[in-house]
Amino acid sequence: MKGIILAGGSGTRLSPLTRVTSKQLLPIYDQPMIYYPLKTLLDGGITDILIITAPDHAGDFLMFLGSGKDFGAKFTYEIQDEPGGLAQGLALAETFVGDDSCVMILGDNLYEHNFKKDFEDFASGARIFVKEVHDPERFGVVEMDERGHVLSIEEKPSKPKSNYAQTGVYVYDEHVFDLIRTLGASDRGELEITDLNNVYLEKGALTASTIEGKWIDAGTFESLFKATEWRREWVAQHTKKNKS
Repeated sequence: MKGIILAGGSGTRLSPLTRVTSKQLLPIYDQPMIYYPLKTLLDGGITDILIITAPDHAGDFLMFLGSGKDFGAKFTYEIQDEPGGLAQGLALAETFVGDDSCVMILGDNLYEHNFKKDFEDFASGARIFVKEVHDPERFGVVEMDERGHVLSIEEKPSKPKSNYAQTGVYVYDEHVFDLIRTLGASDRGELEITDLNNVYLEKGALTASTIEGKWIDAGTFESLFKATEWRREWVAQHTKKNKS
């Protein structure tokens, strides 16, 4: 299984911080943001990883992360010339992935959950990962049956059918790139990941797993601050534990 970190985009929600650097290189306490999705993949057993970046800061990622040797991994880099939706970003990974399955993680998503078993158990179709939230109307809302089969996905509905939000990790089989080619642009002019997931849903090939622990989408000032607080508390607890 190949890994993909989507770290493109313009980071407009975090301007002016992102005028001179990528959102994914901003610090979250003692580490840059991209370390967190990278660790999620590495802890999940994924070591062959493609990092997709915007052209303005591609050199910064290369200088910062290198070949992957320091992480016990192999890194490849790809440029997303302009934001065109998550599915369009994923399409850039076709040559890298080849006939393998793949997992894509958004570069501003932080997880406590360990995905290793989820990745190892994946066989075919597509799998998304959900988290129960108190404000589902802010997210893509996933309705599931008791077996984890997805019944519907609605983007920011006014009347959510569940409290489960779709998070920023997606696993796909080798057919994903053929399916992306069938997508049309949304009203925003982008290839949407929800549209791709709905193609799998229509085929009866989309499942969802519930994640444990904290999940933070650090793409806003408020969530970036919460992520920093979470990391600071984690470091303090582990420092105290190591001293005792």
